[in-house]
Amino acid sequence: MRTDTPQTIYRKDYNPPTYLVDTVELGFDLDPARTVVANRLTLRRNPAAGGRAIELHGEEIELVALRLNGKTLAGADYTLADNRLVIHEAPDDVVLEIESVCVPEQNTTLSGLYVSNGNFFTQCEAEGFRRITYFPDRPDVMAKYTVMLRADKARYPVLLSNGNLIQEGDLDDGRHYALWEDPFKKPSYLFALVAAKLVCQEETFRLADGRDALLQVWVEDGNLDKTDYAMQSLKHSIRWDEEKYGLELDLDRFMIVATSDFNMGAMENKGLNIFNTKFVLANPRVATDVDFQGIEAVVAHEYFHNWTGNRVTCRDWFQLSLKEGLTVFRDQEFTADMIGTDTGRAVTRIDQVRTLRQHQFPEDAGPMAHPVRPDSFVEINNFYTVTVYEKGAEVVRMYQTLFGVDGFRKGMDLYFERHDEQAVECDDFRRAMADANGRDLTQFERWYSQAGTPVLRFEGRWDETAHTYTLKLIQSCPPTPGQPQKLPFHIPVAVGLLDAAGNDMRLVVDSVDRGATAVLELTQAEQTFVFTDVKEQPVASVLRGFSAPVVLQGSYTDADLLHLFSHDSDPVNRWEAGQRLAMSRLLKLAGEAAAKGNSGASLNLDETFIEAMRKVLVDETLDPAFREQALLLPSEGMVAEQIDGVDPLAVHIARQFIRADIGARLRGELLAQYEANLTPGAYSPDAASAGKRALKNIALSYLNAAPDDESVALAQRQFDEADNMTDRAAALGALIASRVPEAADALDVFYQEFQGEALVVDKWFMMQAAAPTTDVAAVRALMRHPAFTLRNPNRARSLVAAFCMNNPVQFHAPDGSGYAFWAEQVIALDALNPQVASRLARAMDRWRRYAPALQEQMKAALQRVAGQGKLSNDVREVVTKALAN
Repeated sequence: MRTDTPQTIYRKDYNPPTYLVDTVELGFDLDPARTVVANRLTLRRNPAAGGRAIELHGEEIELVALRLNGKTLAGADYTLADNRLVIHEAPDDVVLEIESVCVPEQNTTLSGLYVSNGNFFTQCEAEGFRRITYFPDRPDVMAKYTVMLRADKARYPVLLSNGNLIQEGDLDDGRHYALWEDPFKKPSYLFALVAAKLVCQEETFRLADGRDALLQVWVEDGNLDKTDYAMQSLKHSIRWDEEKYGLELDLDRFMIVATSDFNMGAMENKGLNIFNTKFVLANPRVATDVDFQGIEAVVAHEYFHNWTGNRVTCRDWFQLSLKEGLTVFRDQEFTADMIGTDTGRAVTRIDQVRTLRQHQFPEDAGPMAHPVRPDSFVEINNFYTVTVYEKGAEVVRMYQTLFGVDGFRKGMDLYFERHDEQAVECDDFRRAMADANGRDLTQFERWYSQAGTPVLRFEGRWDETAHTYTLKLIQSCPPTPGQPQKLPFHIPVAVGLLDAAGNDMRLVVDSVDRGATAVLELTQAEQTFVFTDVKEQPVASVLRGFSAPVVLQGSYTDADLLHLFSHDSDPVNRWEAGQRLAMSRLLKLAGEAAAKGNSGASLNLDETFIEAMRKVLVDETLDPAFREQALLLPSEGMVAEQIDGVDPLAVHIARQFIRADIGARLRGELLAQYEANLTPGAYSPDAASAGKRALKNIALSYLNAAPDDESVALAQRQFDEADNMTDRAAALGALIASRVPEAADALDVFYQEFQGEALVVDKWFMMQAAAPTTDVAAVRALMRHPAFTLRNPNRARSLVAAFCMNNPVQFHAPDGSGYAFWAEQVIALDALNPQVASRLARAMDRWRRYAPALQEQMKAALQRVAGQGKLSNDVREVVTKALAN
């Protein structure tokens, strides 16, 4: 939506709808140039609201006719302005008939009803339904839908909508029809239709209650061989939700449809999930281990929304994390359970923590910082964020940490018992957890209402005489826009103590044996906890399992960290110790490089760190997947977050130096682990095989960070002989990073082989965009490639966003060329697709952290975008907040 003066919407101003909708009957005559939509609503006045005006939303649609209780309304009976249709005086019970027209082929926003590759799709969350027909388009208006679709049969042989297929048949004029009925109330954002030329894989699946359900995965012809993993993931998700939470599929069928033009990863429309092809299509030839993992997680996420989001939905968009944070947590637990081992669970947890550190913590510290439950927004699409999703999941996880798995299940059961088929608030979920477990969670509400990442500082003191260890915990939270002062959070802090041999001590607090790990509840600004019967100086393992989304500060020495890195029984904290060791070196070397005019000459990495990396690399008692995570250095972006006045080139030089030094000094061990972790035989995406490939490929990456003839030949051989995309892409990445001439030839071979596979071409663009040798001129040249288009979100993200967000050394080129490029592309994308443009605009969120010379140029680029006369609300909100805060 584009307005000259964007309106800020506040949570405190919520009012219930004046009229409720009981039923919706929709008729579509589908044509790309002119789709006619007939809409028949039955409404009744809401006793919880005052007034008699019916307010409907509509955007980019033409009103043809409007009838109320059989009477055609004249202009005096209603007002149509500012994307709102208001009927001023209405009776208590209303039958409202609306005829309107939209033009799907011109809808480049991919919101509402649009055409992609000749097929019709919809995306209605958050406010896309209003681009289809006039409607009270808000999540607390829930109704039952019946949908008639009519279209040319030859062009659109498949007609799908929500719920169950009631009737289908042919019409006289070469068209056909399908009638769909959804038996459950839903908000308009969960409406979906598809009219397309597609094929499907389908299976009948026996549910726990004995019913049979039809499962379908619909794709374009030629992609059917890439649907099996999505189907298996769907079946596993259904069974897991039955067993874990007693939640069953409530429809006769469940459909997944894949499209290449999609703003998001996927959408949980009731019974008809529409997916980005990225999260459906996979086979060993075209998809990596990470792709397979993403498909499993996203299929699960959208299916789990059937209950946490569809059956119980949000009262308003401020409550978005009610469904998204909860469902992310559920898909995280599903992923861990599918792996089924303790180490596997730990590795998935490490992935989650890395995501928080790399993306969510910077958001909390930037101009777009907002609580998990925001208090205001200009454009709701800007709040589909890592704070709402991933931090929201951490808030849900803390309930389970506090109450245990059984207590959390009791809370879930009570939540559904109270709120099935209702639109509710985050506070309703919190109350269900509190009531089910007999606890007061009033203070816990601050996790929803306060923005920012809390800082948790610990101080430990061992009393040799009294045999006690006193742990002092101190919390604070930095100011964020609109919230200068913060009250203490309710923080669960999981703690262990290690003895000199690296073994867990038994923890006794207040005469209660708490086992090897105690969950302490910090509710004050400062609290002290005393462990008794501690007979030797321990090393504290604080925040085990990353028990709360906080920044941990404490007086760890290198010796402490090496002890934890070698022995901690908590894999997350063992990994964390290694990250702290690496970060201290990265910061030191970045400072030295900057002081030397961004020269890597005379930098030195201590033997202590190299030896720590050597030990974890060769430790055969550790799972390969964990060793790969432990060897992975913090990203350049994570290092930059620790520095004021960031010099991106200095950070890049420091990180590349450490990688090269590891590659040179551990060459023998890396080669040995490469050979030891080969996975001969047919490819399998299982966790054990994927872990071996991950360790093998990080070894290859380190070897080529300090390339010699042997390491380059090894990468070339893997590239030539690989029978799966994981190894093929890893080898290509190693060649690109080694900056050898062979890389250009490999890129050409890769493109020629996979030019017909859109998702692989995305990878081809992305690897080049993120390479530190790729400057703005090279990106501009790639934009002229015949395979590139800004109109497709996946392709735009693979090149333009990948360069601006994943190539810091070139994006932050001292001449400002990266920032000028960013401004051009934000403006160009905003004219096509504001959601994609606003996400690209976020690349400049943290401009104030950089060196003054860079700041000046970044500010100028932001002002250039802000000065455009016809910006969407999506982009205007982002750049305005960036400049203001």
